Amino acid sequence: MKKLIRIGTRDSELALWQANTVQKKLQNLGYDTELVPVKSTGDLILDKPLYELGITGIFTKTLDVAMINGTVDIAVHSMKDVPTLLPKGIIQAAVLKRASSEDILVTNGPFEVEKNATIATGSLRRRAQWLHRYPHHSLVDLRGNVNTRLQKLKDNNWQGAIFAKAGLQRIDVLPENHTSLDWMVPAPAQGAMVIVSMKNDDYCKEATSNLNDFDSEVCTQIERDFLRTLEGGCTAPIGALAEIIDDEIRFKGVLFSLDGQTKLEIEKVVQIDNYKDFGAECAQSILNNGGKEMMRLIKLETK
Repeated sequence: MKKLIRIGTRDSELALWQANTVQKKLQNLGYDTELVPVKSTGDLILDKPLYELGITGIFTKTLDVAMINGTVDIAVHSMKDVPTLLPKGIIQAAVLKRASSEDILVTNGPFEVEKNATIATGSLRRRAQWLHRYPHHSLVDLRGNVNTRLQKLKDNNWQGAIFAKAGLQRIDVLPENHTSLDWMVPAPAQGAMVIVSMKNDDYCKEATSNLNDFDSEVCTQIERDFLRTLEGGCTAPIGALAEIIDDEIRFKGVLFSLDGQTKLEIEKVVQIDNYKDFGAECAQSILNNGGKEMMRLIKLETK
């Protein structure tokens, strides 16, 4: 039986672009759809760093409630914003083909990294990695949607701000004055879009399964398993990237202290057939080699 698929989304320009992309793909397959935009807690509270808000699910909770209440049928998210443990009754229905996972620095003009500088980011992961490389720089918090953050950079006397390249590319606001941070390990699932649905909604599960990209699903699962095993519900500076090259998966994962001074990392290669527990195994290796103590300290510092 054919039914209307109501697509829940945040109401930022980027979130709407993502939801519109999913809508077009479903409509091309013959499904009837409509967009249902909502404003999330993360979009409403912009005067506090994310880690002070309890970052887990801050951008997804409102849509989770809308799905459980039956207001929307599916939701589209930037996958890096989605908690590794989904609410009861909600499942991952599809991961779309991943865009760039790269972080970039957008600058207010040329500056010398050897000298003192002020860099803006709302991410503990980016902050820690930047301080690890440039401990003499100052970091300031930066919140808001992509356009708001770009404007704040222009309005302030900062040397630069760190963004996910994919988000700026998607809504066509990637400035010329940007630099690739190819040394920075991205957030788990950065650059990927995910669709979630209700576990008992066979119609929407079947419809959205047509949009799933297997390689992106595998790589993001490994990265998110790494995150879940390390984090234990805590907010920490964690980066992870899995890439499929031929029949191998190459993985790099990092855990930093909050001040960026201490870095624990793992690089490992596995055959693609053995991906199922790979992310968790890599995280366990980090935990066994100093990660447990570092996570204990991070939990104390972020209380």
